[in-house]
Amino acid sequence: MTLGELIGPEARLPARWADLPIAGLAADSRQVEPGYLFAALPGVNTDGARFVAAALERGAAAILTADGATLPQTDVPVVTDTDPRRLLALIAARFYGLQPATEVAVTGTNGKTSVASSVRQLWAGQGFQAASLGTVGVVTPTGTQTLRHTTPDPIELHTLLAALARDGVTHLALEASSHGLQQRRIDGVHLAAGAFTNISRDHMDYHATFEDYFAQKLRLFRALLPKGAVAVVDVDGEGGDRVAAEARARGLDVITVGRAGETFRLLSDEIDGFAQTLVIEHEGKRHEVRLPLVGGFQASNALVAAGLCLATGGQADDVLPLLADLKGARGRLDLAGTAKDGAPIFIDYAHTPDALAKALDALRPYVESRLLVVFGCGGDRDKGKRPQMGAAAVEKADVAIVTDDNSRGEEPAQIRREILAAAPGAAEIGDRGEAIAQAIAMLRRGDVLLVAGKGHETGQTVGTTVIPFSDHDAVSAALGNEAKFG
Repeated sequence: MTLGELIGPEARLPARWADLPIAGLAADSRQVEPGYLFAALPGVNTDGARFVAAALERGAAAILTADGATLPQTDVPVVTDTDPRRLLALIAARFYGLQPATEVAVTGTNGKTSVASSVRQLWAGQGFQAASLGTVGVVTPTGTQTLRHTTPDPIELHTLLAALARDGVTHLALEASSHGLQQRRIDGVHLAAGAFTNISRDHMDYHATFEDYFAQKLRLFRALLPKGAVAVVDVDGEGGDRVAAEARARGLDVITVGRAGETFRLLSDEIDGFAQTLVIEHEGKRHEVRLPLVGGFQASNALVAAGLCLATGGQADDVLPLLADLKGARGRLDLAGTAKDGAPIFIDYAHTPDALAKALDALRPYVESRLLVVFGCGGDRDKGKRPQMGAAAVEKADVAIVTDDNSRGEEPAQIRREILAAAPGAAEIGDRGEAIAQAIAMLRRGDVLLVAGKGHETGQTVGTTVIPFSDHDAVSAALGNEAKFG
């Protein structure tokens, strides 16, 4: 494509450069090849303008950067914009061209992965070639591809979207993280609908205030959903009423779900083993379905997913019965094993105070004796939530064990101290594998164990090194030892 075609009406360009052919896109100077457009973007830790000279040496044919950026002198065209990240997203969408025909995005603090996974499954149950994209990677009918970020950068994202479309995927559900929304990563995605789950404290190491964090979530509804799109909102969740009001103010069609929902109203949910029976009302008709997932928040996520299917052309009579076939996303309150005395062990990605509290609340009805939890907090992230998570653990669980998570550049013992400061009576076992093993060794009939914080992850980051580690593998190893030596 030419530079003029890529930039479109969003930026000014001297006529002499309009027909310049562009062979590729890169936001990392090390990935530039001859004929590429290099996006020199301002970043959190460094400014891409510092790498323009390196990009030019590698053959960059054009530069995209922010207004006022200081660049070396060059003969190649320099495109400037007040919001170069957004322009890059639009350029990437034009350059790669193809996208699945039906795309939806889900945002919120908790539940994004479960909703995206459930939408994919519900679409597949209706006969569509469907995929989901987010924290656990890109999940397609043929397998799973891991990703570095929940919401990839625009160049990586549109490379993926084009590949999915070429492979026949027609329906895609993607997670929209606050980072991805603020950094304009999905501005070029053609969205038919967007969903909101809930809002609670998270990422306060990145966002200046909670209101700023919420504002980035709201950007999906304030700026990205086009006219004619649909907003699906769990109005039982924190912040749901505000999102619904803002979506209506923009003229979007709004589907609300939950006990207070107008579209899918949850009339009741009753525990049925490691499942729950839901009674849902839609347009005056009651639907009863057995959802094979644990926890009230899983019912909320399932209704949001059903709402997205309704928003993209599905019928309630077809979609709601499919909830009975849903499988939980890996590491989202999934049953990882059972101890010798029958005590179940669950693994969950809960890494915020609200998510940890809700996961423990979800398991409490299954407890006849004690509820145990093993958890930690990540390093180089929001420090303020550490005591909050400690407090939630000792309030909701009978036995709390504080261990290491991804300590990254911080001293693990200091992270544990900050958690334990608000967790009187909690035990401390730094080695995560040992903490899981000791917790399992403590289990007796009537107990339930939750291992929280890492969910689907298969590595533990210590310093700059990622050590292979999986909570699922640690549980399996401990259960094997229990069977051998118990």
